[in-house]
Amino acid sequence: MRSCLLAAWFCLAAAGLPRAAEVESSKISSVVKADPATGRLVRRVVVPPAAKARLEANARAQAAETAERYNVDPLLVESVIAVESDYNPFAVSSKGARGLMQLMPQTAKRLSVADSFNPAQNIDGGVRYLKYLLSLFGDETHAVAAYNAGEGAVLKYGGVPPYPETARYVKQVSNKLKQAKARAAARSAAADHGVHLERYTDSEGRLHYRTVAAQ
Repeated sequence: MRSCLLAAWFCLAAAGLPRAAEVESSKISSVVKADPATGRLVRRVVVPPAAKARLEANARAQAAETAERYNVDPLLVESVIAVESDYNPFAVSSKGARGLMQLMPQTAKRLSVADSFNPAQNIDGGVRYLKYLLSLFGDETHAVAAYNAGEGAVLKYGGVPPYPETARYVKQVSNKLKQAKARAAARSAAADHGVHLERYTDSEGRLHYRTVAAQ
């Protein structure tokens, strides 16, 4: 078993997995464990709450800038990232999808993304792919389904394919998007009344919002 773990580690490292030294090397650690669903060995990077809050803030800013550049709803991009990786740029799925927007190696290659663990490259590729899907289907729900299951599956079934995973994924993204829109509306309403919503992170790295009177 130990030799299998070591072999998996070296194979994953050769595939271009993240270097913990790039972000708070003394606090971020990585482990190789068997995925409970598939039994496959998967490397997972463990990010402490404080570091996670900073990574999330950076990802949100990058997502907003990239979405604006490609004329894609930034709230949709954020919702996809939240469901795909929970803002962990080091995320690796049991199927091999990588980074913030969980690009499969073949998808990354198709999008000319050289390093899926580079947040800027990953988000740029993911947003371009999402824009392509939105243009292809002209429907947000179908585009989100295709992001999970592939455009071929959506074309084959003429809509959201009958896959439990995809149905669950579409619902999760939809819920995240509704929550994001509600927060945006609350910020707008607060601004109209001379207050604004302030984001802050507590000592355990949890994100909160509070209203603050305008100066």
